[in-house]
Amino acid sequence: MLRSDLKSLAPLAIRGATFAWGTRTYLMGIINATPDSFSGDGLLNDLGAVVERARSFVDAGCHILDIGGESTRPGHVPVDQAEELRRVIPVIRAVRAAVGTPISIDTFKPEVARAALEAGADIINCVWGALPGISEAAAESAVPLIVMHNRAAPDYPGDVVAEVIASLERSARDAQAAGVPARNIIVDPGIGFGKTAGHNIEILRRLREVTSALPYPVLVGTSRKSFIGHLTGLPIERRAFGTAASVALAVGAGVDIVRVHDVAEMATVVAVADAIARP
Repeated sequence: MLRSDLKSLAPLAIRGATFAWGTRTYLMGIINATPDSFSGDGLLNDLGAVVERARSFVDAGCHILDIGGESTRPGHVPVDQAEELRRVIPVIRAVRAAVGTPISIDTFKPEVARAALEAGADIINCVWGALPGISEAAAESAVPLIVMHNRAAPDYPGDVVAEVIASLERSARDAQAAGVPARNIIVDPGIGFGKTAGHNIEILRRLREVTSALPYPVLVGTSRKSFIGHLTGLPIERRAFGTAASVALAVGAGVDIVRVHDVAEMATVVAVADAIARP
């Protein structure tokens, strides 16, 4: 299947929501159940604020709520499985009780993924691709799996875009070998993960190559990331306009999902970009 065939795929149905790939861009809103989110929006131990944010995201047009309990920013302090479970499970339960929107669990730990699905999550979002255990958890529960490109260090002997495409193809094959059907795979080039600012800009500049080469829905997360600070000199809290520019260009390159912090603002960006870019 070629990328141009995405529109011919059967829509993906998740908890009553329909994702018709190739017809529009969907919004994923970020909810961090952490004390050390790079963006400064962590809501650890405040379920009331979490539910309020989830409801505001849904009201603004969010299609997926992405909940994570471990920061993945550069220099983050890893947390063990027990602590991650303590953070995310009450949040997922509270959000699930409040809204019917699909929820993704942002984790690379298989047991956290399984517990999150039992608590009400619908999608696994793994920043380390099709890890052993994670793929099996997605296959067992018959849920979509988002596989992201990542690297321990930004050392690319060849073309970074070619490496990202090849790595995502391998991850998709690994996921399918573990039992995840192709229709349940979403890929993410991993902006900001194992890449320099220059690498991130090169991938975004050539994003159409990524979306054209891979026969899966593509998710891109640029929101407030450091490459925007590199380009503008602005701190995290002032990167909304830089994010908007990257989101609009990503829509123009054919991405299917954008992962953002500022849902209401980016919903407007996506609505205009989709109207211009989608045939």
